Amino acid sequence: MDPEEERKLLARLARIEGQVRGLRKMLEEHRACEDVLTQLLAARSGLEQAGIMVLERHLDECVLLGAEVSPEARERIKETLRQWSRHTSHSG
Repeated sequence: MDPEEERKLLARLARIEGQVRGLRKMLEEHRACEDVLTQLLAARSGLEQAGIMVLERHLDECVLLGAEVSPEARERIKETLRQWSRHTSHSG
């Protein structure tokens, strides 16, 4: 993972960590269920995006390493993963 991608992933995880701490505080303060659910969805979305980032890294550095795959094909694979995530993340 290049340094910029790593910085983005670490920043996303820090944001998620803050969201989870906020969730705990919201529950301790007996905040409205709708507010808690909104925050839970935001944290879940952040985790899903972090997962996509790690999966893309895994594809590049482990699965496709040394494979003769064009940059265009690699990008299509990554875009397919992002589309899959968008369409499946809220169906369960």
